[in-house]
Amino acid sequence: MSTQPLSAAETRLPAAELAAAARVRELQQLVERARGVAAGSPSVAPVASTAAPAEAVPGAFAAALRAAGVSLTASSTGSPTEPSGTTPYDGLIEQAALRNGLDPAILHGLIQQESGFDPAAQSSAGAAGLTQLMPGTAASLGVANPLDPTESIEGGARYLSEMMQSFGGNTSEALAAYNAGPAAVRQYGGVPPYAETEGYVSKVLGYAESYRHEHPAASTAVAA
Repeated sequence: MSTQPLSAAETRLPAAELAAAARVRELQQLVERARGVAAGSPSVAPVASTAAPAEAVPGAFAAALRAAGVSLTASSTGSPTEPSGTTPYDGLIEQAALRNGLDPAILHGLIQQESGFDPAAQSSAGAAGLTQLMPGTAASLGVANPLDPTESIEGGARYLSEMMQSFGGNTSEALAAYNAGPAAVRQYGGVPPYAETEGYVSKVLGYAESYRHEHPAASTAVAA
């Protein structure tokens, strides 16, 4: 099967990544052929693939595979290349959690619920960033730019830690305070009976539990 020549930039890659680049090109051609067959083009002959399994492709090329339409998810006989809960911010989340005495899984779940890991997320109320800090809260935490992932994660971790301390280490009440404010939690002596807040707490805890299952080796500082 013919392949396109590698670009000048690609020829300067390390040998392992150079080979992966060639495999990506091969997979892209296979995808295009498959699409031609699906579109009803009888002139496209089937081609035997010599590409390596998806799990052998370095992460730098995984995005290229996905862009070409090649799935990296597990098949009935394979295994996923990475846990479904992996994000570009996992390292920052774990470090910020441990610095602030938090369970990384809880902080991960909070960010998933607050912003879906979109660092540019902004709400109509003015909350911004991965941890959706309000301007006043961000300023009080020393967060100059809530849209900066590092600042947002650290600020959100610090604020959640403050809520944990305020409510005796009760994770549900601390999360409720993060969502509805500490005054509401004190007023009701626990999670306020607001549908939004009750749903928020439940979802964050659920995301955290999923994260623990997907990352069994992740450190946990506080039991949920």
